[in-house]
Amino acid sequence: MDKIILKGRKVVGGMAEGEAFVTRHTISGWGGIDHRTGTIVEMRHEKRGQSFAGKVLVFPGAKGSSGWSHYFHMARIAGVAPKAMVFNTMTTKVALGAVVVRAPAVTDLDQDPLDIIEDGDWVKVDGDNGIVEVTKRSV
Repeated sequence: MDKIILKGRKVVGGMAEGEAFVTRHTISGWGGIDHRTGTIVEMRHEKRGQSFAGKVLVFPGAKGSSGWSHYFHMARIAGVAPKAMVFNTMTTKVALGAVVVRAPAVTDLDQDPLDIIEDGDWVKVDGDNGIVEVTKRSV
């Protein structure tokens, strides 16, 4: 199996691994997700109807209001938050969201994770060291 190592910057420490849930669209927390199921409900989102629960969320970043962190916090309480987060654009919304989810999170990677990681790849996130290890799914 091919493994790819991406190096970036720690947002939230810790280690987690799981199946990748990849979207090229930013995510709106308030009104964009169902915090009871981890499902994206935003009308025009490419992943509408799909859940990131228990997966490694790979996405460009957050959009919308500061309610983003509240809804992701509620998803954590419901047990449907992502296991880890890998994203491109650091904002206060996504930083606070990652902190309240309490999941390892990495940003500012040496390669664009959206060009490398695909749905179904196995992703290990080492938040402490800013390392993302990607095992490509076998086809």
